[in-house]
Amino acid sequence: MDAHLADLTPDIDDATLAAELTRRAAELAARMRAEGLSGRQKTSISDVVTAADHAAEELVAGALARLRPDDGIVGEEGAEAVSSSGRTWVIDPVDGTYNFLSGLATWCSALALQDTDGLVLGAVHQPAVDEAWLGGRDRPTTLGGAPVGALLDLPLAEVAMATYLHPAVLPEAALREPWLAAISGAATVRMFGSGSCDLAAVAAGRIGVWAQQSVPEWDWLPGAALVTAAGGRAEQVEVRGHVWSIAGRPTAVGEVIAALLG
Repeated sequence: MDAHLADLTPDIDDATLAAELTRRAAELAARMRAEGLSGRQKTSISDVVTAADHAAEELVAGALARLRPDDGIVGEEGAEAVSSSGRTWVIDPVDGTYNFLSGLATWCSALALQDTDGLVLGAVHQPAVDEAWLGGRDRPTTLGGAPVGALLDLPLAEVAMATYLHPAVLPEAALREPWLAAISGAATVRMFGSGSCDLAAVAAGRIGVWAQQSVPEWDWLPGAALVTAAGGRAEQVEVRGHVWSIAGRPTAVGEVIAALLG
């Protein structure tokens, strides 16, 4: 057992456990980056992985295997365990690895728990700004332990939209055209490169709505839990053969979905 995890015992509640594991995973990744890292391409030059991604995932998965042995595990970097409890933890050890490797601040460690009824909770820790997010079912979203408050509902024209579309897919009309329709109605558009950081900002009301296509569950579930626990809306819809994930202020989410569907 990792000495850094020895203080965590099986009687720890799920929310505290999620907050602790994302904090410690992020701190481990940050230390490894400070000591020097190189990246390896996965699917493209901007889709990279480092030893810190693997080490942080091993830390979280190892702790969950010890403390929640009946729960399932799904990790971005391959950690996997079959659930016998009906509950599954979804791990993103370093979300925004391209930013992380480039020395940018927009990256985090993220974790979600889901059961047979849906999302239970999400936790996000962004070390560069020392922000820890936690929220979920029957647990209003908090930032640093303080409630963020319920989201004020606003239309798309009055809020910023965070999104991402890889340049390589721009020639594909089935992706480009719905995306252009969706962003055209926003007050302004931002791309930050970390789904969980983006969605945490949506939960806090800093960004009004977020939309992205073909989002893996580890990039979606932690932040979706935060947004819904802050009174927002999180939906997934199929548009021209691609699944889009949209979350944020309810009216803005509805308008983005309508624009995507055309």
